[in-house]
Amino acid sequence: MSIWLVRAGSSGEYESKFLDDNRIYLTWKGFKKNVIKLKSPEALREALGTERPDAKDGAVINWASQIWAFGHKMKVGDWVALPSRKKASIHFGKIKGDYEFLPEGPNPYYHARSMDWFAQDIPRSNFDQDILYSFGAFMTICRISRNDAENRIKKMSKNDWKSTFTAPQTGVDALDAVEDSGNLDIERFAKDQIAKFLTARYSGHGMARLVEAILKSKGFMTYRSPEGPDKGVDLLAGPGALGFESPKICVQVKTGDTPVDRPTLDQLIGAMQNFGAESGLLVSWSGFKRSVDRELPSQFFRVRLWDQDALIEELLESYEKLDDEIKAELPFKRIWAIASSDS
Repeated sequence: MSIWLVRAGSSGEYESKFLDDNRIYLTWKGFKKNVIKLKSPEALREALGTERPDAKDGAVINWASQIWAFGHKMKVGDWVALPSRKKASIHFGKIKGDYEFLPEGPNPYYHARSMDWFAQDIPRSNFDQDILYSFGAFMTICRISRNDAENRIKKMSKNDWKSTFTAPQTGVDALDAVEDSGNLDIERFAKDQIAKFLTARYSGHGMARLVEAILKSKGFMTYRSPEGPDKGVDLLAGPGALGFESPKICVQVKTGDTPVDRPTLDQLIGAMQNFGAESGLLVSWSGFKRSVDRELPSQFFRVRLWDQDALIEELLESYEKLDDEIKAELPFKRIWAIASSDS
């Protein structure tokens, strides 16, 4: 059994279709040739060169290696890891069918394999850092194999997606986990590093303190519930000098290692009514199940959801305005990097 990394677009634009259709697609826009009928990598490179005559040789070789893997190397029974670009989670599925050529499309859905998505929304924070490096390879399709990744991920699937790996990892070994692409999604890597740091420093009720600091930086007065039973609310927040202005917000912060389901959202909505709040903020470090995502349109004007990625983005955006005590606990540094793309 091999495990393949497959991405659903540079910004996750195809993710819902992959999951809803129980398929993975090869989403090279405009590439409308039956990959199975291209009998060699050289024939595939020639076809790609004809399609995109202005492309550099290195780019064509890179594209061809990924397309060839989708059509010829993937096997029924192999697993696929689909990192979400919408939340800090990873979906896992098993390939059920051979390569399909779909000439009617529509573009870019000309190439597909049927899937059984047996595990969705597994939090990224469940995985060891070297495995996260592999998930951060800056390619649309590649095999995940180094550092015994296949066996370790399979063991995690049998252990409620908790890591069973205890050997220490060095920076060199972890970096070596990136497949032969030689590229790494630096932004994703940075978020994973920040997430590990925040998990260690702000576990449990400490995460509510961090969310409170972000809200204060945005001009809210806050009340934070003491540790223990919180009657469905961890924070209350309101703008203005005394916190009496609108919107009045109820906040729940969940730091467990499983995604939050619909009942937790319902609990927050009930707390909003009990406390006379107009709006709600539900923060879940391990993300949300699709049952919660489906409620987003109906709750758009009342509730906001922050998963791990959203919380980190809010933290970085507010960093300069955080109070000195919190800022001293967060050794962050702004850097710039060149954006990369494989297609």
